[in-house]
Amino acid sequence: MRGVIKIENRGDLAVFRMEHGKANAFDLEFCEAITRQLEELGKSSLRALVITGQGSIFSAGVDLPRVLEGGLAYLRSFLPALKKAFETLFWFPKPVVAAINGHAIAGGCVLACAADRRIMALQSGRIGVPELVVGVPFPTLALEIMRLVAGPAHFRELVYRGATFSPEEAKEKGLVDATVEPERLLEEAVAVGEALAAVPPEVFAITKHQICDPVMKRIREDASRFDSAIEQIWTAPATLAAIRNYVSRTFKKS
Repeated sequence: MRGVIKIENRGDLAVFRMEHGKANAFDLEFCEAITRQLEELGKSSLRALVITGQGSIFSAGVDLPRVLEGGLAYLRSFLPALKKAFETLFWFPKPVVAAINGHAIAGGCVLACAADRRIMALQSGRIGVPELVVGVPFPTLALEIMRLVAGPAHFRELVYRGATFSPEEAKEKGLVDATVEPERLLEEAVAVGEALAAVPPEVFAITKHQICDPVMKRIREDASRFDSAIEQIWTAPATLAAIRNYVSRTFKKS
């Protein structure tokens, strides 16, 4: 899809810039485009990747109005595509740095947390996972990504409260590794990416496997227990009603 993703080559590093509407909200086509582009870049000669958004938004998460418009049939196609996009970034074979330029909400936060390092611009927006506030369960992969990043000290708080945090608060809770002034965000992310790219590829690759394999093992073990139930909840009329209520509260005109 034209204009959804822009790739900027910087030597051995690529900047993956999401430009999907105003909010980089995840719909079926955007998720498929993310996966397709990541798969192509993974096979290329680049040594590292920086992923970022546009304007004041990294990603606002799932396009909930599109979910309401598409209903059950759309969700049954969309949820696997969303999982695939998260999984492809999480398992990207080379270093990934998220340059969080603004709001990273729900799935946007999960996507950022799927990167190997996360840097957020100060005074840029909020980040967090309000899925339970919306009334929807986490896909197993998304929850495990958050568990890996937040750690035991903050994981339950982040999930149960569904709060969003300033960049400074997000750093304290493990959602981001560093904060910088907005004008330095991309420069800093590229520098971190170049430093990771300097590690011998086979050394980085096996280390990333050591970090990620336990997560994927839990996901494979839990998929048979949870994934079917999660899809049933997402596609239930009561859940769609909860989403509709959340959208009406969130998007109502002031």
